[in-house]
Amino acid sequence: MKMYTVAIVGATGAVGTQMLACLEEQQFPVGNLKLLASPRSAGKVIETPWGAVTIEAAASEAFDGVDIVLGAADDDVALALYPEAVKRGAVVVDNSHAFRLDPDVPLVVPEINAADALDHKGIIANPNCATIIGLVPTWPLHQLAGVTRMIVSTYQAASGAGVPGMRELEEQIGCMGRGEEMPAPRAFAAQLASNLIPQIGGEKFEGFTSEEMKLQNEGRKIMHLPNLRVNCTCVRVPVLRSHSESITLEFERDITLEQAREALAAAPGVKLVDDLDAQSPHDRWPMPLDTSDQDLIWVGRVRRDISNPDELRGITFWCCGDQIRKGAATNAVQIAKLLVE
Repeated sequence: MKMYTVAIVGATGAVGTQMLACLEEQQFPVGNLKLLASPRSAGKVIETPWGAVTIEAAASEAFDGVDIVLGAADDDVALALYPEAVKRGAVVVDNSHAFRLDPDVPLVVPEINAADALDHKGIIANPNCATIIGLVPTWPLHQLAGVTRMIVSTYQAASGAGVPGMRELEEQIGCMGRGEEMPAPRAFAAQLASNLIPQIGGEKFEGFTSEEMKLQNEGRKIMHLPNLRVNCTCVRVPVLRSHSESITLEFERDITLEQAREALAAAPGVKLVDDLDAQSPHDRWPMPLDTSDQDLIWVGRVRRDISNPDELRGITFWCCGDQIRKGAATNAVQIAKLLVE
């Protein structure tokens, strides 16, 4: 088997750390590993399954000899460095927002459009976490009946704001438990513990935020549906790392509940958990606690959209998935595996 030199950019963050774990879990053919981060992290030594690796500062010359780059850095780093990595012969799988809507850059969820990954010009974009988690179960239903419209509410975990977001939530919960004064929020616009924040991202279009528009714009590109209509509300919730979504789909063809459940149960990347009569709550519906630290999108509460006048053309469901894993790191490593297989 051919072995590859792999670099992780942003290797000390939540997603970069998970990318490293996913490389081992998925038995990726790593021959040489480079861990890149900000200059303040350079020089630190990380123990990995491939031996001790010294973190290097992320810079253009660090990509010399690299085959595959897994990007877990911010947009400014991505824009500055990844074209340089491509010039040096690497293929980049980027988790930032920088290239997602670039028409020359494929945007890939392997369960949906794996073939797009092979038609690249050096950079492949990893979609937004909420987009991935929502589209993995939407896709098999689209294949049955042709989705035309999505109404979505997301319940997004603190991990969407990285390590600082998770630490802030844990700190706030600790303060509440000890009866201490709550520190001023830093990672979020307001206190997250015992609260909901109904805005993620800045205003983008007619009162919708940048996070809310991603599901429409990225969904159109991934599923090759330029006319897909999406109405989305994104909410930050006091959950550590698993996103949840309530999704209503409208179709162009009839679809029965039995067909929907069968398609979801058979779909790659999906676990159907949908039994309101089950004795254990863990078997009734998906929950963030159950779906954290694993790679499947759990789907439940599958039912008719009773507000749709065409009763056979609307389905509603609830889904949960780990934001750091399938919502980011796992999906990126799965894309990289498409390249080497």
